Amino acid sequence: MSSLSKHSYAKSFNALSFLTKRLLFSFLILLTAGGRLAAQDQYELNSGWLCAPMTKVKASGEEISTAAFGLSEWKNAVVPGTVLTTMLANKEVPDPFFGMNNELIPDIYKTGRDYYTYWFVKDFKESPADGDGQVWLKFRGINYSCDIFLNGKKVNETPFKGMYLRKTFNITKLLAKNGNNRLAVIVHPADVVGNPNGGQGGDGTIAKGVALQYTAGWDWIRPIRDRNTGIWDKVQIVRSGKVSLINPHVVTLVPGKREVSGAQEPALIKVTAELKNTSNQEVSGKLVYTMDGKQVTQSVLLKANSTAEIKFPDFVLKNPKLWWPAGYGKQDLYALKLSFLEKGTKLTDSQTVQVGVREIQTKWNDITSSKEVAVNGQKIFIKGGNWIISDAMLRFSKERYDAEIRYHRDMKLNLIRIWGGALIERPEFYEACDKYGMLVFQDFWMSGDCNGRWVDPMKLEDQWTRRKYPDDHHLFLESASDMIKMVRNHPSLAIWCGGNEITPPDDILIPLRDSILPALDGTRWFIDYSNSDDMSRNTLGGNGDGPYTIQNVSTFWETKTFPFNSEVGSVGVGDLESLERFIPKASMVAPEYISPEKRGEKGPSEKVDSVWDYHNYLGVGYEQHILPYGKPANVADFAKKAQVVNYDQYRGLIEGFSSHMWDWYTGVIIWKTQNPWTSMRGQMYDYYLDPNACLFGLRSAGELLHVMYNPVDGMVMLVNNDFKGKQNVMLVAKAYDMEGKATDLTQVFCFIDGSTTKKVLSLKKMMDELSAKKGAFLSLQLLDENKRVLSDNLYWTADQKGMYSGLNELKSASLTASAKQLKDGQVEVTLRNPAGGPVSFFNRLSLVDAKTGKRILPVFYDDNYFSILPGAEKKVLIEYTGGQGGVTPALTLSDYAGKKTEIPLR
Repeated sequence: MSSLSKHSYAKSFNALSFLTKRLLFSFLILLTAGGRLAAQDQYELNSGWLCAPMTKVKASGEEISTAAFGLSEWKNAVVPGTVLTTMLANKEVPDPFFGMNNELIPDIYKTGRDYYTYWFVKDFKESPADGDGQVWLKFRGINYSCDIFLNGKKVNETPFKGMYLRKTFNITKLLAKNGNNRLAVIVHPADVVGNPNGGQGGDGTIAKGVALQYTAGWDWIRPIRDRNTGIWDKVQIVRSGKVSLINPHVVTLVPGKREVSGAQEPALIKVTAELKNTSNQEVSGKLVYTMDGKQVTQSVLLKANSTAEIKFPDFVLKNPKLWWPAGYGKQDLYALKLSFLEKGTKLTDSQTVQVGVREIQTKWNDITSSKEVAVNGQKIFIKGGNWIISDAMLRFSKERYDAEIRYHRDMKLNLIRIWGGALIERPEFYEACDKYGMLVFQDFWMSGDCNGRWVDPMKLEDQWTRRKYPDDHHLFLESASDMIKMVRNHPSLAIWCGGNEITPPDDILIPLRDSILPALDGTRWFIDYSNSDDMSRNTLGGNGDGPYTIQNVSTFWETKTFPFNSEVGSVGVGDLESLERFIPKASMVAPEYISPEKRGEKGPSEKVDSVWDYHNYLGVGYEQHILPYGKPANVADFAKKAQVVNYDQYRGLIEGFSSHMWDWYTGVIIWKTQNPWTSMRGQMYDYYLDPNACLFGLRSAGELLHVMYNPVDGMVMLVNNDFKGKQNVMLVAKAYDMEGKATDLTQVFCFIDGSTTKKVLSLKKMMDELSAKKGAFLSLQLLDENKRVLSDNLYWTADQKGMYSGLNELKSASLTASAKQLKDGQVEVTLRNPAGGPVSFFNRLSLVDAKTGKRILPVFYDDNYFSILPGAEKKVLIEYTGGQGGVTPALTLSDYAGKKTEIPLR
């Protein structure tokens, strides 16, 4: 730099404010710290792994982990993954999700644990660290126990056991001088793998370990044959300086009752982090974080070979951008960057945490006798879905998580409950929930079935014994502590729960509730179990949740159930294309309803093919509910009519619960909204991410401002989920016959307060008369002062015999359709139904591969299974992942009457 440049720079620098100088100085420090000790310099070991079954390897870990050991006979391995995903990738087993293939794969209960005990080996390059640099080997999850070797040395000095424990090992001194390293890991299955005898969790003994319970089978999944043994989550190499930064914790406090828009009163930010000094000397420095352009600093003195938790002074964030649940506001996130500077200048480690500024509150509702959830002071009527796991064989990806959580947002839900027989969901799951505004209700690893709540003849041990599961309570608590630290910074995480339908044993529950959670989190509601009286007082008897079978839609409106019902729902079969993905052609046979007088004692209500039974159709099938639409002629007809029932069932569920918002209910959680396997029950989209009509029924019913029709008394109601009231809203109600003739029913201005419901008028007498012969359509719309549609809801009503006879005679409307590509990955479809014709009923748009005619997945439709009134126009926005090489998108449209057309895509 020339002297003139230096002079100009100094003059400019002197003109800066003191605060600006501080920020610039810190930035220059971070910029020049450089070298191999860059903050959280890390990479994944996620390819190039090899494996071999333990039974075929006689060498020790010390031998295998040396470069001299030959691997020419070893197989490619999937890491992260399981033994079974590796076997599937190597075509050693058939796809267990198709047909009866799962029966062709040996089960660990019969083969013994050694059959699925495998060695995994990875060669990687990493040179020894410079100076006082440190290199760490991190495992985010193994199942169930392992030993680790690197370059001829054993890495873990103590046992590494438990599916839900992360482990970090300092491998600085174990790295090869030439930078060529070999990592070898032997992974053993759980000590007790359980007998998959057809019970919920098999014989229950799978719960003796601290791991997944569903792998021994449930009523919505068949057993996972290796019980998901393997290195199932990420393996990383991380570089740091002599001081590393771990387990940052950010708490946001948002006092008062906030509005979604406008200037905000300040929020309080509380931050702590742990610092680990690996050196033999005392280290001084500064722990610094920046947020919203502001910097907060804490001086630190670390003892040699120690770990200390450092607490920052509280930071007042002015006019914060708040994080809100889906549908209520934006999901703003702040990047909070923490850094440790040795002696105030040398960067040794840093991490960035995405912070959503929000506060979760709960209070008891004396009217409903259940808890009520609020965010930022505003009460939220919970509309949730139960989630098991993204993939039963643990094939997780950021992209799949994003798609699944987006589907839940598109259902107009605001909460996802993670069921207790699975896991603490991965950070990538929570990142998607943060992005899309889904609150999360997270269970710990207990279930009433395996852990002894009920008498169960399928279980090996009695209730008293099962009540003490798992065998290692210390491991459970250690795992819980670690998982809390892993996900506690996510704004979407709202509720902790001790277990599914049962509390943990007291020596787990009490320290978890009274010590561990207050110390490591302290900001969220903890429920001891998923249908606890602390959440939802059970005055009806029974288990406190359900029902789980298909219901008459009127039931949701007129029959009071549990005030914060954590599990209620039923059907979810996809359409024909969905079924064809996992059912062999020979088994594509429609179920047949069996009337009660023709069943044997305790016989099933439907006759189904064995493959359908294997994929869990029986027990929560459609029973007699498809028959009003006419007996299915074939499986295609069954699947089509099932979609109409799907839509009506789940629209009715949310509408019924919403109609009693704050007087009967504070929330409802559907059982369930997704499947990690090719099951036929409880799903709004199939395993392959193809949405069915359930999703769009929920989408209709869950909108922020909604108009709806009570099938019991014909009452038209408004439900306003928004915090603000609505004025001058026009309700327009019309009926249409099967030829498209319209009858005006009413047109009236309505007014409704925020977060409430309102009855308007009953249309029952008129609709009964108009529907008597063939059924009818009821169109309900809400318009704003500019005649913009705020809510649009179309019902189809049965004739006087309870049959939908008119739908069987319904003709296809002569729609005009056009589509244009707005940009790569986004298509807009415009559909017009000319006046004078029939209602265009239950249209299904599909974005397909032009070559194969099969649907592109996943695809996000802002509406589907929709109807268009005579003289009306409908626009649908479609979004998908663009840039898929070799795939040319095309569009098809099919209606209920059976007409299928292709729509040219401009």
